[in-house]
Formats: sequence, C-alpha cells, structure tokens
Amino acid sequence: MATETAHRALSLYRSLLRTSNNFSAYNFREYAKRRTRDSFRSHQHESDPEKINSLVKRAEEDLKMLQRQTTLSQFFQLDRLVVEGGVEGKDAQGARARQKETGWD
Repeated sequence: MATETAHRALSLYRSLLRTSNNFSAYNFREYAKRRTRDSFRSHQHESDPEKINSLVKRAEEDLKMLQRQTTLSQFFQLDRLVVEGGVEGKDAQGARARQKETGWD
C-alpha cells in the first residue's frame, strides 16, 4: 500500500512539473514549478495515511487546474523575457512569439 501511494505521489509530482513547463509566460511557469517543489518538500515526511490521501487528492485537483490554465495561457502569449534565452522572437517550436518589433528604432 505504501509503495503504491509513493509511486502515485511521485507520478503526480512529475506530472505537475511537466505541466508547469507548458506555461507560455516565464513568471507563471517558474511560480508553478516553485510551488510544486515547495509543497512536496514540506510534506515529504508525512506518515499519516489519511493526510497523505488528502494531499494526493489535492495534488490531482491542482494538476487538473494547471492543465486548464496552461491551455488558456497558450491563447495569450506575450513577448519573451531576456532571462528566457533562446532565439529572439521565436518560441521552442520555431513559431513566431513576438508580434511587433521592440526598441527605439
């Protein structure tokens, strides 16, 4: 029973991190990853089975919410930030990420 719960929790953790990477905005992406890591670290030594089950259910609900939010974020993409790196004006798939030229010219 404990190994099933541990496997389920680890699977949820990975899914939450993968889904967090789908945010188009850097700040939302990093916030979601940080919240996921912090939440799982704060409860890693939990031993009460009822508490663990409630935390797993909450993580599943959070995953569903993140999936909805990442889908919505794809509709409202903004200019990439300098800290994101990559090809300027392009996203990871090579599509155009910037709609207008920026700068003083």
